[in-house]
Amino acid sequence: MDYKALEEELKKRLKFQYSWGRKQVDVFDKQTSFIYKVASFELLLSTIEIKFKNNAQYNDLKNYALNRWFNFWSAKAIETIFCEHTTVKSHPDSYNKFTDFFINEIPFDHKTTVFPKGFKKSVPYAIEHKHELIEWLYKNQSQQQRKHFKNRLFIVLVNFENENEHWKLKAEISWLKNIVSTYLSKFEPSELHSFYFENEIVKADIIWAIK
Repeated sequence: MDYKALEEELKKRLKFQYSWGRKQVDVFDKQTSFIYKVASFELLLSTIEIKFKNNAQYNDLKNYALNRWFNFWSAKAIETIFCEHTTVKSHPDSYNKFTDFFINEIPFDHKTTVFPKGFKKSVPYAIEHKHELIEWLYKNQSQQQRKHFKNRLFIVLVNFENENEHWKLKAEISWLKNIVSTYLSKFEPSELHSFYFENEIVKADIIWAIK
């Protein structure tokens, strides 16, 4: 993957407002599934116009497509970064809902997320009590088809200068690459947070990405 080129494309999205207008739902996912095949931001904009210009929900669909595209391609880059490491093996089925890759044979899904306002506690508190934030994220994020309680690594983005711009850090691929590489070089299974859910042990961790 050409990380530099992708980072340039992702940063083109930063000048547009980041607004969902609604929770992620399956019906809107189906209408914006083209984002998986469009890496160019200019092509994304033209595709949105062609598909939705006469739709009564144009603004909602445009924002939804812009956000899904941005999140998908950032996540795709991060998954590739993980899988390039010597201790990581990609899942043979790229459509598997629960596992993106294995670290030291431990299966993980990964999710990049901004530090949630709904957690109601500070970043320093969350760093000291990561188990609380991990369990909050499992309970409050990824609804409908995305919801699961399998092993997961959360990359949590924090912009201390502007908490309304945490999301922009998803475009900083080179910076995130260094953070992921550092985490993997020090990966220790015993430091994962483990908890029981439906008679299964779930293992999870937080990778902090703070500017």
